[in-house]
Amino acid sequence: MTSNDLGSLIGGLLGGGQGGSGKGGNILGALLGALTSGGGAGGAKAAGSSDNPLAGLLEMLARSGLADQAQSWVGTGGNQTVTGSQVAKALPDETLHHVAARAGVSPERAADEIAQVLPPTVDKLSPNGQLPTGSLEDIIKQQRL
Repeated sequence: MTSNDLGSLIGGLLGGGQGGSGKGGNILGALLGALTSGGGAGGAKAAGSSDNPLAGLLEMLARSGLADQAQSWVGTGGNQTVTGSQVAKALPDETLHHVAARAGVSPERAADEIAQVLPPTVDKLSPNGQLPTGSLEDIIKQQRL
């Protein structure tokens, strides 16, 4: 699955139909695509979750001091926010620059957009308070977009 396809699926998940929330779905699709392919210091593969880059991303965030925020998105309560600077610190520089280049924005803008779309996306992908297992493509398709 290409990051464009993944971006469209994520955009639909966020409520905008085809392409969904525009850049938000595309930027998150580019990020998860980079993590899946290892385009960024190993990404999700280094975190031990090559089939589900979202789980690897959440693990990276947790190791960067954002465990409470990441868990709030998976849990059934309210979603805690993160800032673009927190996202930028949590991601390998190579990954953030790769995502920014794919999206045609600065790394700072990419981090800000990821910070905006990641909490609601994870929340929608984990409606029962647990991150589903399986490939990310299968998880998103189960949302019946």
